[in-house]
Amino acid sequence: MNDPDQSSADLDWRDGAIPVSRRFDDPYFSLNGGLDETRHVFLAGNDLPGRLVPGFHVAELGFGTGLNLLALAQVATDPVRFTSFEAFPMDPQELARAHSAFPELAALSAQLRDGWPHRRFRVGQVEAEIIEGDARTALPAWTGRADAWFLDGFSPAKNPELWGEDLMRQVALHTAPGGSFATYTAAGHVRRALAAAGFQVSRAQGFAGKRHMSRGSLAPDLGDA
Repeated sequence: MNDPDQSSADLDWRDGAIPVSRRFDDPYFSLNGGLDETRHVFLAGNDLPGRLVPGFHVAELGFGTGLNLLALAQVATDPVRFTSFEAFPMDPQELARAHSAFPELAALSAQLRDGWPHRRFRVGQVEAEIIEGDARTALPAWTGRADAWFLDGFSPAKNPELWGEDLMRQVALHTAPGGSFATYTAAGHVRRALAAAGFQVSRAQGFAGKRHMSRGSLAPDLGDA
Protein backbone atom coordinates (compact mmCIF):
# COMPACT_ATOMS: atom_id res chain seq x y z
CA MET A 1 0.00 0.00 0.00
CA ASN A 2 1.21 3.50 -0.74
CA ASP A 3 2.29 5.80 2.06
CA PRO A 4 -0.41 8.36 2.95
CA ASP A 5 1.58 11.12 1.23
CA GLN A 6 2.16 9.09 -1.93
CA SER A 7 0.26 9.52 -5.18
CA SER A 8 -0.48 6.55 -7.41
CA ALA A 9 2.98 7.09 -8.91
CA ASP A 10 4.47 5.50 -5.74
CA LEU A 11 7.88 7.15 -5.71
CA ASP A 12 11.28 7.05 -4.10
CA TRP A 13 13.70 9.93 -4.68
CA ARG A 14 17.33 9.55 -5.70
CA ASP A 15 19.70 12.37 -4.80
CA GLY A 16 16.68 14.30 -3.58
CA ALA A 17 15.39 15.25 -7.03
CA ILE A 18 15.23 12.20 -9.32
CA PRO A 19 11.95 10.29 -8.97
CA VAL A 20 12.20 6.51 -9.08
CA SER A 21 9.14 4.30 -9.48
CA ARG A 22 8.81 1.75 -6.70
CA ARG A 23 6.37 -0.20 -8.86
CA PHE A 24 8.82 -0.60 -11.74
CA ASP A 25 12.14 0.06 -9.97
CA ASP A 26 13.13 2.53 -12.67
CA PRO A 27 13.98 6.27 -12.69
CA TYR A 28 11.73 8.65 -14.56
CA PHE A 29 14.56 10.31 -16.43
CA SER A 30 18.23 9.72 -17.16
CA LEU A 31 20.66 10.08 -14.29
CA ASN A 32 23.06 11.51 -16.89
CA GLY A 33 20.84 14.45 -17.81
CA GLY A 34 17.12 14.03 -18.31
CA LEU A 35 16.54 17.09 -20.48
CA ASP A 36 19.47 16.31 -22.76
CA GLU A 37 18.16 12.75 -23.12
CA THR A 38 14.70 14.03 -24.09
CA ARG A 39 16.19 16.33 -26.70
CA HIS A 40 18.34 13.55 -28.14
CA VAL A 41 15.81 10.71 -28.11
CA PHE A 42 12.35 12.20 -28.48
CA LEU A 43 12.91 15.51 -30.23
CA ALA A 44 15.82 14.70 -32.53
CA GLY A 45 14.55 11.13 -32.90
CA ASN A 46 11.37 12.53 -34.46
CA ASP A 47 13.20 15.27 -36.42
CA LEU A 48 11.77 17.95 -34.16
CA PRO A 49 11.47 20.89 -34.06
CA GLY A 50 12.09 20.88 -37.82
CA ARG A 51 8.78 19.13 -38.63
CA LEU A 52 6.62 21.27 -36.37
CA VAL A 53 3.84 23.15 -38.15
CA PRO A 54 0.60 24.58 -36.77
CA GLY A 55 -1.63 21.73 -35.64
CA PHE A 56 1.16 19.13 -35.50
CA HIS A 57 0.14 16.41 -33.03
CA VAL A 58 2.55 14.61 -30.73
CA ALA A 59 1.33 11.62 -28.68
CA GLU A 60 3.12 9.82 -25.89
CA LEU A 61 3.01 6.62 -23.88
CA GLY A 62 4.14 7.43 -20.36
CA PHE A 63 3.75 11.07 -19.25
CA GLY A 64 5.81 10.70 -16.08
CA THR A 65 7.11 14.09 -14.97
CA GLY A 66 6.00 15.83 -18.16
CA LEU A 67 9.62 16.49 -19.12
CA ASN A 68 9.06 15.55 -22.76
CA LEU A 69 6.12 17.95 -22.97
CA LEU A 70 8.21 20.73 -21.43
CA ALA A 71 11.05 20.14 -23.90
CA LEU A 72 8.55 20.23 -26.78
CA ALA A 73 7.02 23.45 -25.46
CA GLN A 74 10.46 25.01 -25.24
CA VAL A 75 11.01 24.61 -29.00
CA ALA A 76 7.46 25.01 -30.37
CA THR A 77 6.91 28.39 -32.01
CA ASP A 78 3.48 27.60 -33.49
CA PRO A 79 0.41 26.04 -31.85
CA VAL A 80 0.76 22.26 -31.66
CA ARG A 81 -1.08 19.48 -29.83
CA PHE A 82 0.13 16.90 -27.33
CA THR A 83 -1.70 13.85 -25.97
CA SER A 84 -0.17 11.58 -23.35
CA PHE A 85 -1.35 8.36 -21.73
CA GLU A 86 -0.43 7.83 -18.07
CA ALA A 87 -1.64 5.09 -15.72
CA PHE A 88 0.00 6.33 -12.52
CA PRO A 89 0.07 10.14 -12.45
CA MET A 90 2.13 12.15 -10.00
CA ASP A 91 0.52 14.79 -7.83
CA PRO A 92 1.44 18.51 -8.19
CA GLN A 93 3.90 18.43 -5.29
CA GLU A 94 5.76 15.50 -6.80
CA LEU A 95 5.84 17.21 -10.17
CA ALA A 96 7.25 20.36 -8.58
CA ARG A 97 9.98 18.37 -6.85
CA ALA A 98 10.93 16.65 -10.10
CA HIS A 99 10.79 19.88 -12.10
CA SER A 100 13.24 21.55 -9.70
CA ALA A 101 15.98 19.60 -11.49
CA PHE A 102 15.36 21.70 -14.64
CA PRO A 103 15.48 25.41 -13.68
CA GLU A 104 15.62 26.56 -17.31
CA LEU A 105 12.10 25.14 -17.76
CA ALA A 106 10.69 26.81 -14.62
CA ALA A 107 8.17 29.07 -16.36
CA LEU A 108 6.84 26.26 -18.55
CA SER A 109 6.72 23.73 -15.72
CA ALA A 110 4.69 26.21 -13.64
CA GLN A 111 2.14 26.36 -16.47
CA LEU A 112 2.01 22.57 -16.53
CA ARG A 113 1.38 22.31 -12.81
CA ASP A 114 -1.24 25.06 -12.87
CA GLY A 115 -3.28 23.11 -15.40
CA TRP A 116 -2.47 19.64 -14.13
CA PRO A 117 -5.62 19.06 -12.04
CA HIS A 118 -7.76 19.50 -15.17
CA ARG A 119 -5.66 17.18 -17.37
CA ARG A 120 -6.17 19.69 -20.22
CA PHE A 121 -3.94 22.74 -20.26
CA ARG A 122 -1.61 24.90 -22.32
CA VAL A 123 2.15 25.00 -21.94
CA GLY A 124 3.70 27.65 -24.15
CA GLN A 125 2.39 26.93 -27.65
CA VAL A 126 1.36 23.37 -26.80
CA GLU A 127 -2.24 22.35 -26.10
CA ALA A 128 -1.90 19.28 -23.89
CA GLU A 129 -4.30 16.56 -22.85
CA ILE A 130 -3.39 13.82 -20.39
CA ILE A 131 -5.49 10.66 -20.63
CA GLU A 132 -5.32 8.86 -17.32
CA GLY A 133 -5.52 5.08 -17.48
CA ASP A 134 -3.95 1.92 -18.84
CA ALA A 135 -2.87 2.63 -22.41
CA ARG A 136 -3.86 -0.89 -23.44
CA THR A 137 -7.50 0.11 -23.05
CA ALA A 138 -7.27 3.91 -23.35
CA LEU A 139 -5.41 4.06 -26.66
CA PRO A 140 -7.85 1.85 -28.61
CA ALA A 141 -10.66 4.15 -27.47
CA TRP A 142 -8.81 7.30 -28.57
CA THR A 143 -10.01 8.87 -31.81
CA GLY A 144 -6.90 10.89 -32.56
CA ARG A 145 -3.92 10.33 -34.82
CA ALA A 146 -0.43 11.54 -34.02
CA ASP A 147 2.22 12.89 -36.35
CA ALA A 148 4.94 11.79 -33.92
CA TRP A 149 5.07 9.41 -30.97
CA PHE A 150 7.23 9.57 -27.86
CA LEU A 151 7.36 5.95 -26.62
CA ASP A 152 8.57 6.57 -23.08
CA GLY A 153 7.33 3.84 -20.80
CA PHE A 154 9.58 2.35 -18.17
CA SER A 155 12.15 -0.23 -19.28
CA PRO A 156 10.60 -3.02 -21.38
CA ALA A 157 12.15 -5.54 -19.00
CA LYS A 158 10.34 -3.96 -16.03
CA ASN A 159 7.17 -2.64 -17.69
CA PRO A 160 6.47 -5.12 -20.54
CA GLU A 161 2.76 -4.17 -20.65
CA LEU A 162 3.60 -0.90 -22.39
CA TRP A 163 5.66 -2.50 -25.16
CA GLY A 164 3.57 -5.46 -26.35
CA GLU A 165 2.63 -6.26 -29.93
CA ASP A 166 -1.04 -5.35 -29.50
CA LEU A 167 -0.23 -1.92 -28.08
CA MET A 168 2.38 -1.19 -30.75
CA ARG A 169 -0.28 -2.07 -33.32
CA GLN A 170 -2.57 0.48 -31.71
CA VAL A 171 0.22 3.06 -31.88
CA ALA A 172 0.48 2.44 -35.62
CA LEU A 173 -3.29 2.63 -36.09
CA HIS A 174 -3.24 6.00 -34.32
CA THR A 175 -0.42 7.43 -36.43
CA ALA A 176 -0.98 9.78 -39.34
CA PRO A 177 0.44 8.85 -42.77
CA GLY A 178 4.17 9.53 -42.68
CA GLY A 179 4.11 9.77 -38.90
CA SER A 180 7.08 8.80 -36.78
CA PHE A 181 8.11 7.37 -33.44
CA ALA A 182 11.20 7.49 -31.26
CA THR A 183 12.17 5.62 -28.12
CA TYR A 184 15.25 5.17 -25.97
CA THR A 185 15.02 1.36 -26.14
CA ALA A 186 16.55 -0.85 -28.80
CA ALA A 187 15.19 -4.10 -27.34
CA GLY A 188 14.72 -6.62 -30.11
CA HIS A 189 11.17 -7.61 -29.21
CA VAL A 190 10.10 -3.94 -29.18
CA ARG A 191 11.66 -3.31 -32.58
CA ARG A 192 10.00 -6.42 -33.98
CA ALA A 193 6.62 -5.41 -32.58
CA LEU A 194 6.90 -1.97 -34.16
CA ALA A 195 7.98 -3.46 -37.50
CA ALA A 196 5.10 -5.94 -37.41
CA ALA A 197 2.74 -3.02 -36.76
CA GLY A 198 3.86 -1.36 -39.99
CA PHE A 199 6.69 0.96 -38.95
CA GLN A 200 9.97 1.14 -40.82
CA VAL A 201 12.32 0.79 -37.85
CA SER A 202 15.95 1.82 -37.60
CA ARG A 203 18.53 2.10 -34.87
CA ALA A 204 20.30 5.32 -33.99
CA GLN A 205 22.99 6.36 -31.56
CA GLY A 206 21.72 6.19 -27.99
CA PHE A 207 22.15 8.83 -25.32
CA ALA A 208 25.06 9.17 -22.89
CA GLY A 209 26.94 6.02 -23.72
CA LYS A 210 23.88 3.92 -24.52
CA ARG A 211 24.77 2.13 -27.72
CA HIS A 212 21.43 2.34 -29.55
CA MET A 213 17.93 3.79 -29.49
CA SER A 214 15.10 3.18 -31.98
CA ARG A 215 13.25 5.45 -34.35
CA GLY A 216 11.08 4.99 -37.40
CA SER A 217 8.20 6.06 -39.58
CA LEU A 218 4.93 4.52 -40.61
CA ALA A 219 4.90 2.58 -43.85
CA PRO A 220 2.75 4.70 -46.22
CA ASP A 221 0.17 2.03 -47.05
CA LEU A 222 -0.76 1.43 -43.37
CA GLY A 223 -1.32 5.12 -42.78
CA ASP A 224 -3.99 5.08 -45.49
CA ALA A 225 -5.69 1.91 -44.24
